[in-house]
Amino acid sequence: MASFRNVYTSLLLVIAGSTDRELARQVNYLKAENQILRSRLPDRISLTEREKNRLIRFAKNLGSALNELATIVHPGTIRRWIREAAAKSKARRKGKSGRPRTAKDIEKLILKLAKDNSWGYTRILGELKKLGIESVTRNTVKNVLKRNGFESGPKRGPGTWDEFVTRHAKTLWQCDFFSKKIVSKGGLRDIFVLIFINVETRRVYISPSTYNPDEQWMVQQATTFIESTKTGGPKCKILMLDNDAKYSKLFMDGFEKEKIRTQRTPIRSPNMVAFAERFVQTLKQECLDHFVVFGHKHMDLLCQEFKDYYHEERPHQGLENELVINGTRTKKRSKSRTKQSETVSIPISEIRCKERLGGLLKSYSRRAA
Repeated sequence: MASFRNVYTSLLLVIAGSTDRELARQVNYLKAENQILRSRLPDRISLTEREKNRLIRFAKNLGSALNELATIVHPGTIRRWIREAAAKSKARRKGKSGRPRTAKDIEKLILKLAKDNSWGYTRILGELKKLGIESVTRNTVKNVLKRNGFESGPKRGPGTWDEFVTRHAKTLWQCDFFSKKIVSKGGLRDIFVLIFINVETRRVYISPSTYNPDEQWMVQQATTFIESTKTGGPKCKILMLDNDAKYSKLFMDGFEKEKIRTQRTPIRSPNMVAFAERFVQTLKQECLDHFVVFGHKHMDLLCQEFKDYYHEERPHQGLENELVINGTRTKKRSKSRTKQSETVSIPISEIRCKERLGGLLKSYSRRAA
């Protein structure tokens, strides 16, 4: 194997360093060698379909040089194969059947959403559904993106549900910390934020940021979060959290007094608080990573703006691309009912774009009549 590679490499080096005259001499030698080998073969050689396709692929751009190079098949035969292959390809394209092409207005809208944002096809599909366009499928969006040179994005699907999470999702919350380097008067500093997220509704509570998440601050955030669940939003009966030392006994006692069960995750099991981890990732990727943050007030503003956007304007893939707040949940349809919807076409001129944080966060809706 090694000797074959050496011979092949040497041949490439010879060809790469050859002049046109030298290449012509090499071609003449190969032709003579081919004729000698051909003379040792039977008069007629049967080719497989794969071998015919190989000859067609390499012969179709040779032009008149094919007359001198072809030996095992007559040049006229190869030209006939080339014409027949071209005719078959044209017939396949002409007679191609299937679903009708996506309406131009919808395709333009898909491309606008892809151009304005770094969304994948599932995220774009959610925005279309929010605009009332339900006739477009995932594959349609993906094909439009690929056809126009856009990345379709990673596939995202529903994860597996633990029985415990499924049973308690409505009143189950998860919490997690995250930090970010920000610019302060004293230079670069780490600032910390605590978030809580409800598993079923994806409602989020984001704490004010702090440079020093001490026990007093943690207890205050626990109290504020508990009060927020009493005044509105999903109730909290179970809180899942990891083994961070910042979750002190006083912090945990605040939940126990309100008869809220706290459940710590096993060591090295980040998937047990996957909803909180995923929200932190979304917040960073779609918002915080795009800014140089100056001070805790700036940090709080960015988090609050994203929270409002996340709740009221951003379709959530985990909720069938509905909104977290004021989303109209899709009703379960009868199995006997045909799942068809009329094609909706919306001119781009009727689409209104709402922007937050200087155009980083965009949401689309129909212009009011």
